[in-house]
Amino acid sequence: MRSIHTPAYQRFVQRLREAREAAGLTQVEVAKAFKRPQSWVANCESGERRVDLIEAAEFARLYGVPITDFLPRG
Repeated sequence: MRSIHTPAYQRFVQRLREAREAAGLTQVEVAKAFKRPQSWVANCESGERRVDLIEAAEFARLYGVPITDFLPRG
């Protein structure tokens, strides 16, 4: 099955997952912080659910990284 997302968005969700892992957090812990189900975090990280700019900023704050870490480089 072909992805509906651009390569840049696929890299975004990959960096989102990597930032969570680097912060030492599980999807369950992130879900609790956002008061959402774990499946919401999983869907964000898999690309099934599109992350908006405000949510990306909240992820960055929780993970202790600048939001630019999620953006394309170069």
